[in-house]
Amino acid sequence: MKGKSPLLVGVTGGLGSGKSTVCRYLSELGCRIFEADRVAKDLQVYDREIVASIKSLFGDDIYAPDAKGRMVPDRKKIAAVVFSSPEKLAALNSIVHPGVFREFHRAVAKASEEGVRILVKEAAILFESGGNKGLDVVVVVTADTDRRIDRAVKKGLGSCEEIADRISMQWPQEKLAEKADFVITNNGTEEELRTQAGALYAILSKIAGSARDGL
Repeated sequence: MKGKSPLLVGVTGGLGSGKSTVCRYLSELGCRIFEADRVAKDLQVYDREIVASIKSLFGDDIYAPDAKGRMVPDRKKIAAVVFSSPEKLAALNSIVHPGVFREFHRAVAKASEEGVRILVKEAAILFESGGNKGLDVVVVVTADTDRRIDRAVKKGLGSCEEIADRISMQWPQEKLAEKADFVITNNGTEEELRTQAGALYAILSKIAGSARDGL
């Protein structure tokens, strides 16, 4: 028997903002997390139709074996192409995003069956991809640009210049914040961020409870 749908929450934010950390804290508090970016990467390895379309777009040699022997796309090569070609980026998104949407619908159905109260969709380009449609609440995580660059560099995601270039290609934080129901500003310590995530969870729990009560 199908249960009630969970509260659907989107969490997004630019590179280095800390959205993944917020989602980790929400997971620890009891939310189920759907990692849209991880799902997108998996689909580019395991979904035959998506793999074929990506090869058609970038060439067969865009795939190469990894350490485990799996044929995986060269993400650095793809990034170098799409960051200088909006057309190629749009084409790539049109290949991958429908699959991510399909998997999210499956995750919602499974969460409903299992009585999950809050399902969080973590996505780097939530609004840009149209992935915010159908969500009940959207949370945007922001941080000062210098902090974002420093965090991304420490994670090994690139040099300061490379990270700054990637950030410049993303939607401005102000634009994201305007579309959000809640904004978390991550300019402090991890403990301060954990406190904000806890406060957010308390609010989401109340909203979820009201929805289940039919209020």
